[in-house]
Amino acid sequence: MRLRLALTLASLTITPLAFAADGGCPYPQTVKFAGPNWESGMFTTEVLRLLVEKGYGCQTDSVPGNTVTLENALAQNDIQVTGEQWAGRSPAWRAAEKAGKVFAVGETVKGATEGWWVPEYLVKGDPARGIQAKAPDLKSVADLPRYKELFRDPEEPGKGRFLNCPTGWTCEIVNSQKLKAYKLTDSYTNFRTGTGPALDAAIATAMRRGEPVLFYYWSPTPLMGRYKLVQLEEPPFSEKAWETLSDPKNPDPLPSRSLPAKITIGVSRDLHDKAPALVALFEKVEFPLDQFNGILAGMAEKREDAQVVAKRFLKEHPEVWTTWLPAENAERVKAAL
Repeated sequence: MRLRLALTLASLTITPLAFAADGGCPYPQTVKFAGPNWESGMFTTEVLRLLVEKGYGCQTDSVPGNTVTLENALAQNDIQVTGEQWAGRSPAWRAAEKAGKVFAVGETVKGATEGWWVPEYLVKGDPARGIQAKAPDLKSVADLPRYKELFRDPEEPGKGRFLNCPTGWTCEIVNSQKLKAYKLTDSYTNFRTGTGPALDAAIATAMRRGEPVLFYYWSPTPLMGRYKLVQLEEPPFSEKAWETLSDPKNPDPLPSRSLPAKITIGVSRDLHDKAPALVALFEKVEFPLDQFNGILAGMAEKREDAQVVAKRFLKEHPEVWTTWLPAENAERVKAAL
């Protein structure tokens, strides 16, 4: 009887890793992912979900929200994974990381960048389209005050218009602070589009018409591969300045370009501690930048669902993703596709 009881108790205390060896999920509950609303984040998230579901036998879910809300949710383990985490960007992330509540794992895309941009035709002209260079000397954010008329805001004609990120994104906070730090609040309006697609549409419309437009953007994205752009110079990066730029409550932010981009996968402490097999997967995920931009461009142009694009990527490019996970897990994914 005692032996039988001991065997019964032992069966109840099998670790998640033991289940993983038998093809079961290494995490003891549904793995909840952040649900971003921009192409690169949506695509990466769906690829990860498919790998976790088909390769490791896990149930997954996606929780929508803005970046600030989702970072807080990750710290509370209300979600377990953010597929595209710009590590170190926000005070909330830095505080949670310092407290050991979240972890930045791997680097999904190398060569990412962000900044303030204008169309190349404003600086160099475009003879093929009959466009003359209207701002040949525009090189830096310091030049922007004298070009406010060029970027005139139709709602406030006395100012230029700067297209910021949508409200709720971390980059919206940083750019709002940069407008103060660069002494541009008297000459430019801080225009926030309602969504990421709305920002894309505003930029694309101006570019098609050959009109002036000043905006924040980042890569990897479809838009960056579609148009010829010029990135404006900003002051050298300063850690001290960055702290003031990422803090919306700081009244006197200091000028600086953004923190060097590092795109990672964010995981909660609970998943990090309980599912090292999934963490090992996330550490190896890396998309070739040119291929990634091409995938995103096609996804945007055809308005394809991210899950459809993710499945096609896994079917067509096993040479990329099969190196991320053990052979037996990769075979499960292939079989499921």
